[in-house]
This record gives sequence, structure tokens and C-alpha cells, in this order.
Amino acid sequence: MQIFIQSSSFKLTRSLKHYIEKKIKNSLGRRTDHVKRIYVRLFDINGPHGGIDKRCHLHLTLPNMADVVIQNTQDNLYDAINLASIKAKSTLNRRLSRQKLIGHSSLTAFRNSLLVNAS
Repeated sequence: MQIFIQSSSFKLTRSLKHYIEKKIKNSLGRRTDHVKRIYVRLFDINGPHGGIDKRCHLHLTLPNMADVVIQNTQDNLYDAINLASIKAKSTLNRRLSRQKLIGHSSLTAFRNSLLVNAS
């Protein structure tokens, strides 16, 4: 899994980059092998004016499935990163569970059709 990080309106420090990589890897856990790439985009929407304007945008590229796009805006950048990571984990888990169910049901239907045709 590759992680690409970009920031807009502020400098991306080495410690922030390390924090993001660690947070995403810990949040996704063993599911990281199902992710091809993650694009992280960080924004400070209002600049120095303050307010709830720190945005974390995650774009997960999955092989053979639709991409997962998550966005979270908070007054603190670390909170935005944390909440976006949690949401990415739950969305990815749900997507992989559906994929597994669809694969299982189509395999069962295929086996049943073989049994009917063999009779």
C-alpha cells in the first residue's frame, strides 16, 4: 500500500506526515493489503481566520472495487485525520464484507447450477 500526502495552505511537517501514515496503518490494520493506494489531502479552508476549517480528505484505491472517498472537517487537524481514518476503516470493512458476500453467493449459485445440470 502506498500513501501519498499533500497539504494546502500550510507546510506539511515530517512529524505530521509520520503521524498520518501511522494513524492510517493502525486504523486499517490487516485490511491494508486490500488497499492499493491512499491519497491524503489536508486543507486549512479559512487560513488564519480560524473556525471549523481543517479538512482531511482520504481517497482509497482498491483493486477490482470502487474507490472509497472520505472527508472530515474539524477545528483541529489531528481530529479531522483521526475521524477520517475511523470512517475509512468502517467503510472499507463494510465494502469488503459485501464483496465477500457477493462472491460467496455467486459461487453458491454456480455450484447449485452444476448440481442441477449434473442430474
